[in-house]
Amino acid sequence: MRMTGQPGRTGRGGSQASAGDLLELVRSGRATTRGALQQVTGLSRATVGQRLERLFRAGWLREGAGGPVDSPLGGRPSITLEFDDEHAVVLAADLDTRHARAALLTLTGEILAERSGTLVVEDGPDAVLGALGGWFAELLERAGHRAGEVCGIGLAVPGPVDSETGRVVQPPIMPGWDGYDIRGRLARAFTEHTGAGTVPVLVDNDANLMAYGEQRTAYPDCSAFVLVKVSTGIGAGVVVDGSIYRGIDGGAGDIGHIRVPEGAETLCRCGSYGCLAAVASGGAVARRLGEAGVPAASGSDVRRLLATGHPEATGLAREAGRRVGEVLATVVTLLNPGVLMIAGDLAGTPFVTGVRELLYQRALPRSTAHLEVVTSRLGERAGLVGAGALVVEYLYAPERAEERLRALGV
Repeated sequence: MRMTGQPGRTGRGGSQASAGDLLELVRSGRATTRGALQQVTGLSRATVGQRLERLFRAGWLREGAGGPVDSPLGGRPSITLEFDDEHAVVLAADLDTRHARAALLTLTGEILAERSGTLVVEDGPDAVLGALGGWFAELLERAGHRAGEVCGIGLAVPGPVDSETGRVVQPPIMPGWDGYDIRGRLARAFTEHTGAGTVPVLVDNDANLMAYGEQRTAYPDCSAFVLVKVSTGIGAGVVVDGSIYRGIDGGAGDIGHIRVPEGAETLCRCGSYGCLAAVASGGAVARRLGEAGVPAASGSDVRRLLATGHPEATGLAREAGRRVGEVLATVVTLLNPGVLMIAGDLAGTPFVTGVRELLYQRALPRSTAHLEVVTSRLGERAGLVGAGALVVEYLYAPERAEERLRALGV
């Protein structure tokens, strides 16, 4: 929210700063006392008090300890204002091709309860989303929270998502999901298993949400952040100025289907030949290991082999890293990120070494001069943390917060 120099007015159409705007200022840490809110917004003391009273009645704000003195003349320290992260909880799930994780989180991203298990996306959305509803009910019971405390659900899926509709669009590795009403089905599954009312459901690509979770947690000051997930497939998430970059219809970051010369004769699961994912993903490495007589069917199998130092898996992972690194040289030159994070089943030393070899050979020195190439901080929880953050940022954004306050009658 950008404030203008005109008292009591924001940069949006000249309207006065709302309670939702004040909440955003407090949550972001830009103004955490009544005096600071008056100074930033230009609102009168009485008006700030009225706006804050609505937020207190909703249970969204609380008073903290004494902060800095607002007045240059001195006096008692001002009482600080804090976002109350205990008034609601968030549910999140992260789907992979054959495995899923789910969690109950606080509004600030702390995981209260978690479970994982086998869920196969090829079984179709009705079965998978129905099972997630049961998982959510179990998590609530385990953590001792009521279903009515849930303010929203976030879901990460391994395919491109139209963020306006929450539907996946022509997903290469999610047969039967194209155009399916994921939001509606998951909301119904939650209600069926808990008896609670309908809650908002937000859906996004798994690499996007992993990037969002990692950037917000460990690199909040990085204005251009790229995460590459290499598991059964390959995808990238891009966070620019704190927001996920999705492209015009959710297709940004789908680097697994860039054509590479080495794979000209290799058929990809998307139906095309020569895709990067067909020659350098965890699934591709598993296939090559299987051809050599080493039992491996997926990226997770490759991860287990790499953990034991299996020589053939190590060599193939490094080779896959070199192929991905060649594509990432273009990505880095185009986006000039401050952080490039490697995540997923293959995100170990052999693969990352291969990425570095080709990336620094092929990318412009100017593009890599201030680049950090790192591995995941949050590991398998990155998508869950990102999905939870997506829900919170959506529900407590100024305009949405105002709508919810009116619906609560405060």
